[in-house]
Amino acid sequence: MAGKKHLGDDYSLSRVPKSDRQSLWSITIVRVGSLATISQFLLGASLGYGMTFWQAFWATMFGSVILEVISLLLGIAGAKEGLSTSLLSRWAGFGRYGSSIIGAIIAICCIGWFGVQNSVFANGLVQATHGAFTLPVAATLTGLVVTTLVIFGFRLLSTTATIAVPAFLLAVGVGIFQLLSKHSIVDLMGSAPAGKPLTMGVAATMVAGRFIIGAVITPDFSRFARSGKDVFWMTMIGTILGELGINMIAVLMALAAKTSDVASIMMQTSGWLGALVVVASTVKINNLNLYSSSLGFTTIFDSVFSIKLNRGFVTLVIGVIGTALSVLGILDKFVSFLVFLGILIPPVAGIMVIDYFVLKSHRKVLDETSTKGTLPPDAEKLSPVTLIAWAAGFAAGYFVKAGIPSINSLLVSAVVYYVGMLMTRSAKSNVKDKAA
Repeated sequence: MAGKKHLGDDYSLSRVPKSDRQSLWSITIVRVGSLATISQFLLGASLGYGMTFWQAFWATMFGSVILEVISLLLGIAGAKEGLSTSLLSRWAGFGRYGSSIIGAIIAICCIGWFGVQNSVFANGLVQATHGAFTLPVAATLTGLVVTTLVIFGFRLLSTTATIAVPAFLLAVGVGIFQLLSKHSIVDLMGSAPAGKPLTMGVAATMVAGRFIIGAVITPDFSRFARSGKDVFWMTMIGTILGELGINMIAVLMALAAKTSDVASIMMQTSGWLGALVVVASTVKINNLNLYSSSLGFTTIFDSVFSIKLNRGFVTLVIGVIGTALSVLGILDKFVSFLVFLGILIPPVAGIMVIDYFVLKSHRKVLDETSTKGTLPPDAEKLSPVTLIAWAAGFAAGYFVKAGIPSINSLLVSAVVYYVGMLMTRSAKSNVKDKAA
């Protein structure tokens, strides 16, 4: 029987039924919101400080294409099956226990970044109110408000993004007008960067690496899409507006201001609207951080302990934890650990794409249960080949310095998994032949 939706649960451990799929606008505005952020703006500013406009353009294009391919493939799988990333991974190479590991990594990454971004959100509130709140009080308020919003699920995420995205773009627009009205766009596009030069490889790594986790968790949101066509437009519009658009605007601002500290410039040029940039940005991205973290934790408890927790309840608990960490101010030391965990994510995409689209290991049972709106009754525990491919991908991303680390890890894991699974299937076939 298809899973029932209770308050805040949002089909965290079941397929999203066709009757509860959302419009293209609803899923696209969430996607754009995950990219149109202050951190994306700062990335573009870093590129503009070390590259010419056209160098930064091609670095952004290359990194964006990589993200688009990963997002589109995983997004289509999520929409077809109506499953989140961590749940889909059970039948896409990782098995019951492997999906728990993925859920844990995503959950820890997202709750950590929730706390970090909440500190940024709180600082923005303090500045916007001219110190009416102390930082601990502001962090408590902002953390609990975002937690409450996320408890109510995807529909409210879309509503929040509908308000926050235009507010963010308005504030950015004012800052751009104030700064760029004093410069010729054509001259800026031909000007030399003020900072230390960046290589194309490093720049593309920065672009692809910043959102690689967001690309992998695309199914968390695309599972609400009505078709693969909607997923295509969701990812494409998000990439063009959020990745390419925001990046290149920030590149121009960095070239004009001769600095990468665009956030400070925007605060100075657009006043309270500058503070709104920070607030609108962190509201959107923290909604998504907490949402994906809650999905990860529900999958862990279901896989390991066979306990089906309500996602709304899980959201409340981890929201309080993330808020407490930001209030205590210990999250700055957590960032390097989160970045390290981020290296573990790209191989997940490589393995899932190969298993779901190429090997199609569980497509038959997924198709059979999809018509009933249920999940396959069983999942393998964890294939040794998956662990080997994951480890190989991680090693490639961590130790190989040539090329783009996130892409190295993704490609290596995909190749190792594909070859390993073919060898495993061949060995099993030989054993059966001998037994016969």
